[in-house]
Amino acid sequence: MKGNVEKASAARASAAASPEPVNARPCAGIGLRRALLGPLRDAEPGQFDFLEVAPENWIGVGGRLGRQFEALVERHPLYCHGLSLSLGGPDALDETFVQRLRRFLDRHRAVVYSEHLSYCTDGAHLYDLAPIPFTGEAVRHVAARIRRVQDLLGRRIAIENVSYYAAPWRELDEIDFIRAVLEEADCDLLLDVNNIHVNSVNHGYEATAFLHALPAHRVAYLHIAGHYREAEDLIIDSHGAPVIEPVWRLLDLAYAHVGPLPTLLERDFNLPPLAELSTEVARIRAAQQRALDALPRHALA
Repeated sequence: MKGNVEKASAARASAAASPEPVNARPCAGIGLRRALLGPLRDAEPGQFDFLEVAPENWIGVGGRLGRQFEALVERHPLYCHGLSLSLGGPDALDETFVQRLRRFLDRHRAVVYSEHLSYCTDGAHLYDLAPIPFTGEAVRHVAARIRRVQDLLGRRIAIENVSYYAAPWRELDEIDFIRAVLEEADCDLLLDVNNIHVNSVNHGYEATAFLHALPAHRVAYLHIAGHYREAEDLIIDSHGAPVIEPVWRLLDLAYAHVGPLPTLLERDFNLPPLAELSTEVARIRAAQQRALDALPRHALA
């Protein structure tokens, strides 16, 4: 037992050895969806810098699709964004899956692995991302599970600030809950800019103040996406539309706060031609360049 504890402690220390985000140079990526396998394969060099996948959608996939996937990720850096760890869930952590996940991440030399600060299981898979109660007990529960995942993977992970539509049993504000989890788990943050905008409308807070309260040194990379406006006070985080101007402006503010870190354009539904997605990727790069141009010269040395 003592040996296992020592090994776990060593793994956590190794995973937490560097507080700097991995691959922190400015770059812009696209989510790999099966409908985009052909267009991404045939894309002109420089249309995007990296690909992001949900490992659950590709672990164990073989045949023609598996070969196409392998060919793409051999040519482009791979970021991984999980869907099913259920970090806030009541069920026991699926450590068998985490071991399979580690083999996938190691095999494909994944730059970073992220997951949602939510849960998706309760006796069975819910096929949705449910909000974690903003309580001190939940902070301790989630942080312990994140630390265990980092031990098993032998790497730091990033958790995403998620969109949510209800806040059951709230003791803490959302920002305080996120900060507490990051601190207690000693993990990184996937900063989703669109989710800040969505939640600020749905829950009536000021997006810029929320952004500036996030710990910049923990941000590994960013997401930006479109959404669906159901009503003046209700936005659905659909990832199925172009990014709107207020979210682009919030991205500029995010870069001013955390630096022009790697950023993914999320598009899951209503996929347009790759040329249209590439236009939004180009806007990400332009925003990153503006952020670089605004840095003092000594910061670039």
